[in-house]
Amino acid sequence: MDDSSFEKLAGRTIDGLFEALDAAIGDSAEIDIEGGILTIETADGGRYVINRHGPNRQIWLSSPKSGAWHFERKDDAKGGAWVSTRGSERLDQVLASEFGIALALD
Repeated sequence: MDDSSFEKLAGRTIDGLFEALDAAIGDSAEIDIEGGILTIETADGGRYVINRHGPNRQIWLSSPKSGAWHFERKDDAKGGAWVSTRGSERLDQVLASEFGIALALD
């Protein structure tokens, strides 16, 4: 994937996460997106940050529950997903688990 494709795909993913998380947990957390950086502040003071890291072509997640995550895009015949560089966890699944919600992304 070239830089331009990465920037577009990562931007769409982060925008999609903003929409999905705002719909699912909007009243119980403060959710903001600015400059392509998604920030979620929970009522208990936890702070999540999701952003793209162009040099590695990854999306990074900082979580108060599980620490730092790096996700790379993996595509196959079934579609694509952002998958952890340290295992097989998907970005949307990690967020759904941490927030205790169902989270479906296109």
